[in-house]
Amino acid sequence: MPVPQRLRKPVISLACLVAVVAIGWSGTHVWHTWRAHQKIDEACAGLVPAGRVLALSPAGGTISHRTAEEGTIELDAGMPQDCEIFSTKAGEAYRTHSGERWFFTGAVGVLPSDETWKPEDWMDRPLRDQGPNYPDEPLGGGIAGVVTNSGVTVELPCAEGKASGQSIKALWARATLEARKPPFTEDGQVTSHDRDTLARIAVDTANNLAERLGCADRLPAPPENIPALPKGPIPAARAEGTCAWYREGGFARQDGFPDQVLEARTDGKLWDERCLLVLSGAHADGLWRDEADTRHHHPPHPDMVGEWWVSLHTYSGEQAKKVAETVPGKAGHSDDFGWWASSVCDGKPQIHTMTTAYGYEELRKTPFEQVFRAYVSDVAARRDCTDTTLPASSTFHGDH
Repeated sequence: MPVPQRLRKPVISLACLVAVVAIGWSGTHVWHTWRAHQKIDEACAGLVPAGRVLALSPAGGTISHRTAEEGTIELDAGMPQDCEIFSTKAGEAYRTHSGERWFFTGAVGVLPSDETWKPEDWMDRPLRDQGPNYPDEPLGGGIAGVVTNSGVTVELPCAEGKASGQSIKALWARATLEARKPPFTEDGQVTSHDRDTLARIAVDTANNLAERLGCADRLPAPPENIPALPKGPIPAARAEGTCAWYREGGFARQDGFPDQVLEARTDGKLWDERCLLVLSGAHADGLWRDEADTRHHHPPHPDMVGEWWVSLHTYSGEQAKKVAETVPGKAGHSDDFGWWASSVCDGKPQIHTMTTAYGYEELRKTPFEQVFRAYVSDVAARRDCTDTTLPASSTFHGDH
């Protein structure tokens, strides 16, 4: 329908005004986006993909970064390093006084490092008292990587690279969502969208660092639609992953042994693979009452969820060389955390550890030697390990 002559000028003026406003809004949006990219690049030394960080669900409004020495990446200052990013969208969601909120951390490091790995000690509480408990799961896709309820860490071999003038063997990168409450999480873990985005950030960051340090290898793109972490613990009869050996050995049917597990999928690429055996509240209570009647001195009653447990770890490669109080190629007992064994898998050293919770080992009539041996045998078979060395039987009977 043609516009009447008398209205043509006002319509044209309105159209021009709309165009000017649109151009102005677009220009402002482009400027804010460019400024956000700049802030992330400044904080993260250009290693972390800014566009992907801005795709995270809390990354709206004004973007800023930590201004202190800690919280910005400076590769010349040594490793590890991290960068911390803030947004007003996260600040508004959590109603912070400053109007902004720390929502993302990107971290990088190299191996070997001075970091010491230490398994749980007997006084630790591996399970949360409230809220869901999730096992760390392998990323998959041919990548040495782990997915947690808040982030993703990946590792990349780098035999040719150097950091701070020193030769390295591998590097790692981590992407973590610090906004760990609703509306940016679902049932205690990041959303599917953010989980996939964090995986891409971690992989891109590792590849960018590899280029800086002169590494020849690069990681492939991570898998899409990374599954949510399964809740645990679950009945031992349903174990299929890192605790499947416990179900297959029928241990849960034996008197006083844990009846639940917190497990993950198996993955020979992981540098720390864990199986956690847990006594349910009723199971722990029954064991305590049965044994308390026959003892003058007995441990306190287990009142917390998952208070009695057995934790088993396998540390691989460079991490195995840095497990506290252990030596690759040997085996023994540590007063700090328990028993340890060693093996060699695909040419890499492995350290296998077992810790039992305070109070639980004291009431056990049967030592856990058979459990530890079954665990190490399972890992050795899955990973084609050789040269397995186990602790002496005497260490399981109090003679250590």
